[in-house]
Amino acid sequence: MEDQRFLESDWDYCLVLDACRYDVFADVYEEYLDGTLEKRRSVGSSTPEWAYRTFTGEHDLAYFSGNPFINDLGIPLDELKWGASCDYRWTAAEHISDLFDVWKTGWDDDLGTVPPGGIEAAFREHSDAVERTERTVLHYMQPHAPYLSRGNGAKLTQIQKGIKRQGETETDGVGDGTLASLGDAIRPKVEAKLEGSELAQKAGLWLELDKGELIKNGTREAALALYEENLRIALESVADLVTELDGRVVVTADHGEAFGEAGVWEHHVETHIPALMEVPWLEVD
Repeated sequence: MEDQRFLESDWDYCLVLDACRYDVFADVYEEYLDGTLEKRRSVGSSTPEWAYRTFTGEHDLAYFSGNPFINDLGIPLDELKWGASCDYRWTAAEHISDLFDVWKTGWDDDLGTVPPGGIEAAFREHSDAVERTERTVLHYMQPHAPYLSRGNGAKLTQIQKGIKRQGETETDGVGDGTLASLGDAIRPKVEAKLEGSELAQKAGLWLELDKGELIKNGTREAALALYEENLRIALESVADLVTELDGRVVVTADHGEAFGEAGVWEHHVETHIPALMEVPWLEVD
């Protein structure tokens, strides 16, 4: 399997589907796009790790980011107080010439995330940046949770609240997942009890799932069904957009998503298992 070689590869437009694992993409993409698909190995198992290892120099890019970790705030990843949980001394603004925080302008409160239409709207609004920069990246949040059919983005909403607080004061923020709603006195005890357990890894995912589906089908099946639906929603949008793009177009992902493989759920920094490291690389016809 070839390494992703994100910046070294030949493209004019790269559409990044956040948390898109190779196998699910391979099963459905032909219903939406024509092209040559490869399995490639990402450099990271989460967005902060992928960004830190990918954007190391100065890059002439128009980057439309639905993901809050790739932002124009100028706050290093290791100082973020809203869920980065990493040691990477990295800011996107130091490496990417033209950054557009679509996670701010295109946020949908009801969905709790940035839907695909928000990325497209920002791209069209800033056509001047697309023309003046060497290449363009559109970073969609889907198929990453929250699952749009649920309209309940609890986890990402917590992150967005943390962004607002840190952006305003740079002194306070919130955590992510179910633990964010616990009081400061209770939270350390809960975290200590859950640390390293499969239950802790599932906690954030359960926020996005329907209890009835969990009981009926189990966590993996219920989550995978919604995940695939999220991917299809993103691919519908991508398929519409690529017809307007003049140049070489690639569709890929920053990392994958785990559904219980090796006891891992969702995705985490430096967790280098196939479900998280194997990503699609589709050169669109």
